[in-house]
Amino acid sequence: MPYLDLNLNLTKEQEMTRKTVHEFARDVLRPASLELDKLDPEDVIAKDSIFWKVFKQGYEIGLHKILIPEIYGGGGFSPLEVHMLFEEISWGSIDFMIAFGVACFPAFLSSMVPNDYLVNTFILPFCEDKEAKIIGCWAITEPDHGSDTLAPFTAQFSLPECAGSCRARLEGDEWVINGTKAAWVSCGTVATHAAVYLTIEPEMGMAGGGICIVPLDLPGVSRGKPLNKLGQRALNQGEIYFDDVRVPKENMLVEQDSYEALLDITLSTANACMGAFFTGVARACYEEALEYCKQRIQGGKPLIEHQLVRYKLFHMFKLVEACRYFSRAVMEFNFNTNPPYTQYSIASKVFCTQAAFEVANEAVQLCGGYGLSKESTVEKLFRDARAGLIEDGSNDFLALVAGEALVGGE
Repeated sequence: MPYLDLNLNLTKEQEMTRKTVHEFARDVLRPASLELDKLDPEDVIAKDSIFWKVFKQGYEIGLHKILIPEIYGGGGFSPLEVHMLFEEISWGSIDFMIAFGVACFPAFLSSMVPNDYLVNTFILPFCEDKEAKIIGCWAITEPDHGSDTLAPFTAQFSLPECAGSCRARLEGDEWVINGTKAAWVSCGTVATHAAVYLTIEPEMGMAGGGICIVPLDLPGVSRGKPLNKLGQRALNQGEIYFDDVRVPKENMLVEQDSYEALLDITLSTANACMGAFFTGVARACYEEALEYCKQRIQGGKPLIEHQLVRYKLFHMFKLVEACRYFSRAVMEFNFNTNPPYTQYSIASKVFCTQAAFEVANEAVQLCGGYGLSKESTVEKLFRDARAGLIEDGSNDFLALVAGEALVGGE
């Protein structure tokens, strides 16, 4: 049966918007992601790569500004609509979805603590961009710090020995930044601006941080080569180096007094989005397997007519539906709650990424030898799904962060 939305209150406009985005994901994003998956990382972002054509097409229809408030020219979508669109885009290509998602990071964060300078310098130009000339990234992990950067309000977060190594000091009206952000910065090799999570007061541990919008064409900024990785290969990732990079004081969104609070919102938002993203991945895997089982003949009849196959498909279907309605509920709640209940966003991310990997693994199994072939879409989806267990925080570590909040009774 085709995808059925159990929400009986969707408007015709919402359904039409979803249909339009689904068609773009089907006709543009998925074919491009499959093509880019075969290339070396450097070739993915080469000037003549299809990556740039597709990215510009996404900007033309506003995929980069879904999360930005309407007052600044953003999408102005409700949390339900955001989830619907994110699921459709991810169904077509999780790599492009994450790329569009991080592209908005500097503008999105600026919109949370807006002033005239930030609005005119970052937010409005980004929302007006239809040619992908302004691409953001989320620069938080470091060579010695990964998921541990995502543990606000935990005991270890304030330990001096856990302080980050990419640091900023104030000199007059400028912040001076030194250090390295790790190779896992999504869009790091192509971004024009970075939302850089920095350490200002190392004696406060990671809690002594700040978030600064850094134009990446400034003197002292350099980058590593694109990372060669298992999945999501259309999503370029790479290191960013800062050597006495000077940034206007106004570019620092928050300093150590408010750092943990905005980081908590960042984590809650990102993990809620990941739940929506990987709902789309799980659905793509299920639908690919279902279609294959209708066509493949084994034992004298289509696979779909074998009882065990039907059982497996039902289990996959059940997981996809559970992902959708849990992650929707979390997004609608936490997008309307301040401060957010981040443990729910983490639960959504962990559940949906693990479910997507389980569905992807079952899809490969049902497709048999074809599922292992590079000609198979499920082979790519399997690799893409595996990355979700680590990105935006390792599931194991995130569970500990959420667990501490649960024990604390908040």
